[in-house]
Amino acid sequence: MKGWQEHQLHALQTITCDVQLFEVVVSIVQSLGFDHCSYGLRMPLPVSRPKVVLLTNYPRAWEERYKEKGYVAVDPTVRHGTRSLQPVVWSDAFFASNRDLWEEARSFGLCFGWAQSSRDVNSTMGMLSVSRSGEPISEIELRDKEVQLAWLTQMAHLGMSRILTAKLMPAATVLLTDREIEVLRWAADGKTASEIADILNISERTANFHIANSIIKLHAPNKTAAVVRAGMLGMLG
Repeated sequence: MKGWQEHQLHALQTITCDVQLFEVVVSIVQSLGFDHCSYGLRMPLPVSRPKVVLLTNYPRAWEERYKEKGYVAVDPTVRHGTRSLQPVVWSDAFFASNRDLWEEARSFGLCFGWAQSSRDVNSTMGMLSVSRSGEPISEIELRDKEVQLAWLTQMAHLGMSRILTAKLMPAATVLLTDREIEVLRWAADGKTASEIADILNISERTANFHIANSIIKLHAPNKTAAVVRAGMLGMLG
């Protein structure tokens, strides 16, 4: 396992193009005995409509059908991935809530699959799904390959996040000062600038100065939005 990881690690850490990185992921997935894979990355911002990137080598007809039917809204794999970091193996029981999606996927050769999601410190979520049309995933195969698949999930996420975050979510690269973070934490608790000034033993003008700087750095329209963005990006934890 260690040798297998070291063989793939350099490419996953050094590639600077998301499409090229996905090609490496596909080659690894296929070496593990699967035909297809998809990788989705969802940014935490904007809150109302988070930015999403999806890379897949699924059949084009299936991609179009999936989009046409709006399956992403009812896909149990997506729903599970947003709630849990535990891997899941596709099955009749798992897709019981949406038989139409399951039957159509199988008609395109997406019969047996595995998926796992991941998150990073910026609350960016990724999910890797692999599938094939041939043999079911046996318990023995799962035991042999799940560690590799889990490792690939994490490495793919780190790579995609590294490549795409600065472009899709510039606020994630912002560096707030310790004092700015401290002021925003109190603002997140509903404290006014005057109350924050009393708590931190600074002037109200200084408290407002730190709030204004945070708003500018986070490209936020106001204090509330700055607090939300900082919180979503894990800056206030």
